[in-house]
Amino acid sequence: MAKTIVVKQIGSPIRRPAIQRRTLVGLGLNKMHRTRELEDTPSVRGMVASIPHLVEIVEERG
Repeated sequence: MAKTIVVKQIGSPIRRPAIQRRTLVGLGLNKMHRTRELEDTPSVRGMVASIPHLVEIVEERG
């Protein structure tokens, strides 16, 4: 079974650069306090690391 992480959006993309908005959409997030369970890959970790002020890792599974 693949490892997964649960990512929660904690910040608003309003008045943020377009690249940060696109990163949120790439993670499948678009509204405050939404969560997504994503596969734990280096690319997903890099996306989360690039916007730490907008998202947080809630849980690591697997």
